[in-house]
Amino acid sequence: MSMNPAPIVSAIEPLSFENLGLHPELLDAITKKGYKSPTEVQLRTIPIILEGKDLLASAETGGGKTDAFVIPILQLLIASPPIGNSHGPRVLILTPTRELAVQITESIASLTKFTNFRYGTITGGVPYPAQEQLLRRPLDLLVATPGRLMDHMERNRVDFSRLEIFVLDEADRMLDMGFVNDMEIIAEKLPEKHQTLLFSATLEGNVQRISRKFLNNPACIQLAAATKKHTLISQRVHLVDNFNHKRALLCHVLDEPGMWQAIVFTGTKRGADELVEDLSEKGIMCAALHGDMKQSKRTRTLERMHKGQLKVLVATDVAARGIDVKKLSHVINFDLPRSAEDYVHRIGRTGRCGEKGIAISLVGPKDGGILAQIERFTGQKLERQTIPGFEPRGGFESSPRKEVKRRPSSANSRFARSNNEGRSEGRSEGRSEGRYSKPSPESRYSAKPGQGRSAAAPGRIFAKRGTTSRNAT
Repeated sequence: MSMNPAPIVSAIEPLSFENLGLHPELLDAITKKGYKSPTEVQLRTIPIILEGKDLLASAETGGGKTDAFVIPILQLLIASPPIGNSHGPRVLILTPTRELAVQITESIASLTKFTNFRYGTITGGVPYPAQEQLLRRPLDLLVATPGRLMDHMERNRVDFSRLEIFVLDEADRMLDMGFVNDMEIIAEKLPEKHQTLLFSATLEGNVQRISRKFLNNPACIQLAAATKKHTLISQRVHLVDNFNHKRALLCHVLDEPGMWQAIVFTGTKRGADELVEDLSEKGIMCAALHGDMKQSKRTRTLERMHKGQLKVLVATDVAARGIDVKKLSHVINFDLPRSAEDYVHRIGRTGRCGEKGIAISLVGPKDGGILAQIERFTGQKLERQTIPGFEPRGGFESSPRKEVKRRPSSANSRFARSNNEGRSEGRSEGRSEGRYSKPSPESRYSAKPGQGRSAAAPGRIFAKRGTTSRNAT
């Protein structure tokens, strides 16, 4: 398909949902959901989608983006009868992770309260028989992750003959996770005539390339570049010397006034599980969320977070874009992400829909390089803060240094990220959620035996006085 993007929309007249010509039953569902007026992304995208145009859109997280395409899609389905007599979906929404798929499905459920549309979800971590039964029934909307959908397609269980609308949500994330081939194969199996909507945090590089292949003369809307400052999020950095120092500082931050709920991001699944152990020992209500968990357990964990039963969710980047917790007060980077783009997506879990948020990054001696990348990418210098009693002692690098391959010491072996674990984080999601490329170098560090911070001021670390780390031997 050719691509001649329409001019980027720069202004729009103030509108209400009533002014958009939506069906009364859809308007009732929107009202029941609590919307008083459309968000900016909804105002900009809904009219274009209703015109039947292809759309290439980039928008800041937390602005009602999911409903920005679900609302007009439902209106189009209401306005036109299905084409053909097959039972396949009229709409396919492709998304990178299970959490995002669940989030989109929940949006569809809330907006179809007064209509009779049939919808379903196909993701990894769920038994095949139930999904096979779903695909045998008539469907209007299907939400899927690429890998699991491909599994069903290879078994000829999916009928796209009457598909009208194809949505690629978080396209950049799907590319990051190695789904480009799956995306291309799925797109090739769709009818020649259909409307395509592509949403991405950025509209550069590979996203531009696939948009030229998938979209036909799309309208292009760029509400916020990935480098845009999160004006509602207060961002700060705390420098730490080693793992004990980092863990102690995290515990202190989690006990600060104003800390309602937090997502703490770690670099590995193992690190997430073991950090949950440590925090639980301190009486903090917390749980992990990562790719090794079954879908049912991940769903229960998110439900507990939504209900306020958990104070802290410790997550890996696999779930970074699929977590949507209302009024989340803090995001904490226990480990810095592998890329500057992932930093933006992580902190975007807070400061959503007009609420203020706080993003804290714990930065160690080897993290200077990625910190510099983040600051260049976001175009801002992150504020360095020091908490009395938790001052760093060591020097910090401002640029990456050459990685020296060496065998982990006994003190850091438990928490170090290995190449194998970096790879398995993507594999564990199954074909439905990720084929990570070669992982980045080691980003964790820890105190060497005899060099812990246990001799520091009381309360600074979890370990008892006179010990170095629970990992030391």
